[in-house]
Amino acid sequence: MKTRNADHTGDQLLAMLAALANPHRLRIIAALQAGGRNYVSQLARELGISRPLLHLHLQKLEEAGLVTSQMELSSDGKALNYFEVTLFALQITPAAIVAAVPTLNASTDT
Repeated sequence: MKTRNADHTGDQLLAMLAALANPHRLRIIAALQAGGRNYVSQLARELGISRPLLHLHLQKLEEAGLVTSQMELSSDGKALNYFEVTLFALQITPAAIVAAVPTLNASTDT
């Protein structure tokens, strides 16, 4: 499992918070943490959601650095995209926000 540094830029902090602000994505993280790495079709069955919807959520989690993926070939030659949770720590404190604000990209202001 890859380790993610606990010090985040403002943009990283926003991406992580946005990615975690969805019940499906929280369930995905929980399932991957509890069961270890898994491929998309199996994970979709376990969570009871469609593969296209799962792909959208996994993409958001991966962009935020909360999961990683690796394409592998099965014994029968099928390509399987495995996902696993990265080891991350997210501590939201006033001091962490103060430290992150100066690193915000100006294009994130709306």
